[in-house]
Amino acid sequence: MTDRQIALVEAPQPGLPDTDAPPLDGPDTDAPPVGTLSPPVPRRALARLLREYRLGRLLAAEPVAEGLLNRGYRVTTDTGRYFLKCYVEPATATLAAITAQHRATLALAGLGLPVPPPLTARDGRTTTDHQGRRFALYPWVAGRHRTGAELDPRQCAELGALLAELHGALAQVCAPVAQPAALPSADPEASAELAARLAALAARRRPCSAFDRLAEYRLAERIELLATHQGRRPDPAAIGPSGWVHGDFHGLNLLHRGGRVAAVLDWDRLRVRPRAEEAVRAATLIFNDPATGELDLARVRRYARGYRAAAGAGAEELALAAHRVWWERLNDFWMLQWHYQRADPRADPLFPAAAAQTVWWCQEYEQVLDAFVN
Repeated sequence: MTDRQIALVEAPQPGLPDTDAPPLDGPDTDAPPVGTLSPPVPRRALARLLREYRLGRLLAAEPVAEGLLNRGYRVTTDTGRYFLKCYVEPATATLAAITAQHRATLALAGLGLPVPPPLTARDGRTTTDHQGRRFALYPWVAGRHRTGAELDPRQCAELGALLAELHGALAQVCAPVAQPAALPSADPEASAELAARLAALAARRRPCSAFDRLAEYRLAERIELLATHQGRRPDPAAIGPSGWVHGDFHGLNLLHRGGRVAAVLDWDRLRVRPRAEEAVRAATLIFNDPATGELDLARVRRYARGYRAAAGAGAEELALAAHRVWWERLNDFWMLQWHYQRADPRADPLFPAAAAQTVWWCQEYEQVLDAFVN
């Protein structure tokens, strides 16, 4: 290992589901509160935390738009503006996981990539603890989130190239990766059984809401699709090269300024995965219609060309990745598991478009594949 390589903690095994929703028929009462369900941090606690960074007095603090896993605050002190992150989700809030993320992002920033590095406190660490929660402070990056529809063809290609550049840089600064000989994929019979259990939970809801009715409809539809496509389960050995990936590359984790990406945020899901699968998954989140879930295939094509050219990835690698991500989505019910099994509604707004995209992708499979490989 060279001086620039950083030994990171063991990542989740590639190919396994990205969610940890419990396989229960009722709420997971043991699951700790996460993300926006966690209590806010009092201002006096924020002031104490910031004293660890020699930044002067706290002048203002306001919550920023939150994701599903953590809390964040825009804070203003005598010395400027900063982003204070409170780590909440147990799977990503361990000291080992945060340390690994910080080491990687510091190294990426050192290579000149648009990755905000964590700031160092008085004790030389990049994390501070307060009442059982961990925090990190970052420079405030000016910019705004942009939808895929707002990106012109050149910017789509540049975004794909940036993701490829990040993958290449992670290979330089993180521990070497042993290429797996095979990766498992979801069992359609088990997925259909889970869908049936979720449908039963939705049917028992009283009063029955519009969300419950949509869930029942989409679950019945998905059970049919699983039966139709069960023979298309990916070959475990049909995988592209694996490597370290961002793990959650999408529009809400990107800030744009001056026509370019100014910051790639939120590295909580840094992990080892087939690299091209992240490229495909990101495209489905960035270039989708927020209402119908349909992909803007012209923009996907420009993005995919940018990624392939910068990564040196061939059409076969992208084809394997597209098929595996399609299969993953066909078998994935995490939003409904959160709603019905964890009594956690935070992902509910995402469900209509995500469920519709799966149906549309099954109908337009060849066109979607063509956009990634040609």
